Amino acid sequence: MSFSSKVKDELARHIGEARHCRIAEVAAIINVCGKIKENEKGEVISLKIQTENAAVARKCFTLLKKTFNIKVEISIKKNIYLKKHRIYHIYVMDSEEAITILKVTKLLVEGKVDRHISPLIVQTTCCKRAYIRGAFLASGSISDPEKTYHLEFVSQEEKHTIELMRLVNTFEMDAKIVLRKKYYVLYLKEGNQIVDLLNIMEAHVALMELENLRILKEMRNNVNRIVNCETANINKTVSAAVKQLQDIDYIDQTIGLGTLPENLKSIARLRIEHSDASLIELGQLLDPVVGKSGVNHRLRKISQIAEKLKSTREEFHD
Repeated sequence: MSFSSKVKDELARHIGEARHCRIAEVAAIINVCGKIKENEKGEVISLKIQTENAAVARKCFTLLKKTFNIKVEISIKKNIYLKKHRIYHIYVMDSEEAITILKVTKLLVEGKVDRHISPLIVQTTCCKRAYIRGAFLASGSISDPEKTYHLEFVSQEEKHTIELMRLVNTFEMDAKIVLRKKYYVLYLKEGNQIVDLLNIMEAHVALMELENLRILKEMRNNVNRIVNCETANINKTVSAAVKQLQDIDYIDQTIGLGTLPENLKSIARLRIEHSDASLIELGQLLDPVVGKSGVNHRLRKISQIAEKLKSTREEFHD
């Protein structure tokens, strides 16, 4: 089971006790994947909710029965494009019952269907949570957190997507919308915000699993950063030591190390004897002991002498 399916399976088992929260969740599901059939006069005949997720279908069925105490029918059909998948249809065939549901969810205003998020439906924080939960069950998905952090809601309705974004952002989120072909995609990409949204929707088990994965990823990233940093430092130290040895050898071959001042001569001989030692280690071998900056200063002086000799030699040959 994918991580997204796990989240939906957990959310599908959550049936709120408060009727106003169940109404908000039903409103979200109908808004996203509900089909309202009307006659030629524009009167509502029936209501159908369609989903490919069995857990979501069971929850829709339970929500409608428990909230409205009506007759609900369900049918299962094979997906002609994806033969292994099924499509679940939840029907409310009685027109009066369908109208009652749409009126209560504020999707039928003055006899006309209006797909929007009514402020009356999401007055309280718990109802806002329920609406977002219903929208995610109907159209949401979340990527495998082992690979990347991405949560999204997909809809063909621009108006509803914008209203949903505003609703999500009331919880201090930074949800954004992008147009993908003919669909409007509301998405979050920050790991922290996805964790917060799972908490808002009350997917606590999935939240803990995601947090554990985030901790492991962060630990791996920290270890990699430390290893990379140490590797870079080692490479830098080795490269510097090689350059220092080359400069010392050049001076020795041209004017001889004996011509150097005593402090430079001593550090040059120590570098030859301890080619893999760090600057701190070289300084500790001196008598008296010299700090890292002092050793670096002496080796830089040697490098400058070598560069000056090379420059003089090139001028002589020219």
